[in-house]
Amino acid sequence: MAGLYIHVPFCLSKCRYCSFYSITSAQLLPEFVKAIVQEIAFYKDIFSSFDTLYFGGGTPSLLTIRQAQTILETARNHFDISRKAEITMEVNSGDVSLEYFQALRKLGINRLNIGIQSFDNPLLKFLGRRHTAKQAVESIETARTAGFANLGFDLIYGIHGQNLKSWRQTLKKALSFSPEHLSCYQLSLDRKTPLYRQYKKEGLDLSSEKEALDFFITTSNILTEAGYIHYEVSNFARTHHFESRHNRKYWDHKPYLGLGPAAHSFSNNRRWWNKADVKTYLKDIGNGRKPVITSEMLSTEQIALEALFLGMRTADGVKLESFKKLYGFDLLTEKKSIIEALIDNKLVVLKNDRLCPTLAGMAVADSLALI
Repeated sequence: MAGLYIHVPFCLSKCRYCSFYSITSAQLLPEFVKAIVQEIAFYKDIFSSFDTLYFGGGTPSLLTIRQAQTILETARNHFDISRKAEITMEVNSGDVSLEYFQALRKLGINRLNIGIQSFDNPLLKFLGRRHTAKQAVESIETARTAGFANLGFDLIYGIHGQNLKSWRQTLKKALSFSPEHLSCYQLSLDRKTPLYRQYKKEGLDLSSEKEALDFFITTSNILTEAGYIHYEVSNFARTHHFESRHNRKYWDHKPYLGLGPAAHSFSNNRRWWNKADVKTYLKDIGNGRKPVITSEMLSTEQIALEALFLGMRTADGVKLESFKKLYGFDLLTEKKSIIEALIDNKLVVLKNDRLCPTLAGMAVADSLALI
């Protein structure tokens, strides 16, 4: 089954490191919801069923309960949404209440992804986050009180002013809430972001290769020792059941439909994406047009390369026999010497017909795809 992604491109303020498309005004949110309803209808004969639904952003928690309900009801009216679907909403710690969380649960949203990033107020301010450490804790406790049994936290490491000691404290604090999922990302900066300009102006450095490796290894060691499964480069789950089923769609080349400005879709080796502009998006929808700006048909070779690239980012790696059947490429035979060298250097292992990255291999996962 496919995954459904809805991009809500509105924020009250823009985080200084964020390069995702959003605007710092919620004025057009009512019109956006009407447009999403229309865009859903455009695809009712192209996609039939979904078993994951993900509200991302931007700040999806700016949606009122009535607006979220409208979108969900429309999706259920046009598509077959599995009764066991994973339905996720990203939420900002400073914008939520017990009543809001309780209402989300009644709508059928069963997973929250909370943008914590840090429990350190100076770092939160440096990143341009609107919430405080206190609000982060309150949002977690409130979500639990509302009955959510599947919580994910986003955390960032490699920030200027942060060291391994403070990062360990962040992880310890996060673990004290027993989240079902943790996403731990290394800070990277797009040239167009305000934080990149500050780094450039003040001569600040991003983490060196060694520092980044230390953060990565430390993160994995602490979380796996706490019982979490390191199933993707940046992602950890308390059990396999709590892995992000929606994000798995992207890594496993499953079909997904993206709605909203800048959202991407993929099906039958074709990828397409919407215009990254709210007003243009609304205009196209209003004129009865899909707001698609570009599409591409991927060749078997391109899909194979992506499958290798994405597979090497996951603990499951690449299933060799399936890879051969799907793409006509026998990795063990055609890349024998390279794979043997990677095994000798403890970057990959062969197990149960799978080529899997080791922890050291996951640290350089993007390079492994070049085999």
